Amino acid sequence: MISLILAESALELVPQELQNHISVLSHAQKLGKNPREILLDNSWHFAAMKGMDNEIKRGRPDLVHFSILEATTIPLYLQNKIKIYIHTIDDKVIYIGENVHIPKSYHRFEGLIEKLFLDKVIQSDINTLLKIKNKSFSELIDEIKPSKIIGFSTKGELKTFEKISFEIVDNTCIVIGGFQKGHFSESVKSKINHLFSIDNLSYEAHVVVARILYEYEKTIFM
Repeated sequence: MISLILAESALELVPQELQNHISVLSHAQKLGKNPREILLDNSWHFAAMKGMDNEIKRGRPDLVHFSILEATTIPLYLQNKIKIYIHTIDDKVIYIGENVHIPKSYHRFEGLIEKLFLDKVIQSDINTLLKIKNKSFSELIDEIKPSKIIGFSTKGELKTFEKISFEIVDNTCIVIGGFQKGHFSESVKSKINHLFSIDNLSYEAHVVVARILYEYEKTIFM
């Protein structure tokens, strides 16, 4: 069993200090929701987000959606050989259970995650599908207790996906940034003991998720 963490993901409800901004109020009104109950999204809240802390790493829930779809629709997940976690930019952790069918429609995904933030857990009749807890990246690593932590960053050692896949052993934790731009914070970077770059270019998280998990699957299934 290996684990995947989308770290410092751009997935959060609108922070309190932005809830009275006109762009947030207008968007919430269109959705028929309270401003504190909607996801921060720079497609709608760009004006409100100007100048906020870590602005370039926030407000892209769609990137998280793409990445989780990639990770939960492959043999590795369907055969229960990977645990998936979303660590958010504001230090919450979403636990993804077994056999969870993430909505392919972004709007349904958005509604599901907003409900999760409010209710803290999404359950079927017998299983916990999603749950969320207040937890830092460091605390999550302490909980998982991986034997090796592999991270992806343009600041890492240059290596191909194929070669990196052979570095992945049982109980390895793979860490990929769930944000559009920028780099891991020092608190996250300090926990990673193998930092790799796969190109001088920066790829979106869902591309890295898809390619590294595919290369790893080749080592165990083929």
